[in-house]
Amino acid sequence: MLLEGFNSLMGYLFLGLLLLSAFALVHAALQREDAFRAADKQTKPFWLVILGVTVAVQLIIPMLMLVLAGTIATIVYLVDVRPAIRSVTGGGRRGGRGGGWSSSDGPYGPYNGNR
Repeated sequence: MLLEGFNSLMGYLFLGLLLLSAFALVHAALQREDAFRAADKQTKPFWLVILGVTVAVQLIIPMLMLVLAGTIATIVYLVDVRPAIRSVTGGGRRGGRGGGWSSSDGPYGPYNGNR
């Protein structure tokens, strides 16, 4: 009985890691090639191969060590590469439309000093 619960828990864990890796792969595929170079990260084909192999391994050969290595690559992409690409492409929450906020911007727009 306890072993069945553990197996279903591991199944849900592997499914969650697969979905996380698939999300990272789709995100990498939808980004521009030059954004990776501008963010000074590896190239887009590099990340597509790494994340594609990760998803394939998780689907075909779900061995714990291989899944763990792929999960580390996925986390590196999501924590390091994705925010760098968002800052380059202007996809952040602030500023919208590709523009960042200036140091003189207030909550309602730019501060012009009553000029």
